[in-house]
Amino acid sequence: MPPKKLDEIIEEFASAPRDLVLEMLLEYSDAVPPLPAELVGHAGMEQVPECQTSFFLRAEVTPERTVQTWFDCPPEAPTTRAFAGILAEGLAGASPEEVLDVPDDLYQRMGLAQAISPLRVRGGTAILARLKRQVREQIG
Repeated sequence: MPPKKLDEIIEEFASAPRDLVLEMLLEYSDAVPPLPAELVGHAGMEQVPECQTSFFLRAEVTPERTVQTWFDCPPEAPTTRAFAGILAEGLAGASPEEVLDVPDDLYQRMGLAQAISPLRVRGGTAILARLKRQVREQIG
């Protein structure tokens, strides 16, 4: 199962009135924590070329078997940054298995396909796919 916190976020969006979905999404653009000093400049991060904006990510499975995530996306791309904020908040403290159980159609389940362009949904889907691939590679 995906992490409980992410399930709550999905449900919150799925049950929201359509006219509020975009506004709710943009609130998550502020939920992206700053990069630690060693990742500034994107050292050790993977770029997501499917995003229209410069977007970098890194997932690390800790010795405690939780997944730590880092994202970097410019503030002038609030929608894409919001995807990172949703994942940062929804996956905080998640196990590798919980991350791998996140549905690939996450953004459609949230009702975002009706609120934002297909190109942005595709970028968000690519972010999730790369994140899951990084986790899968680390757990063997």
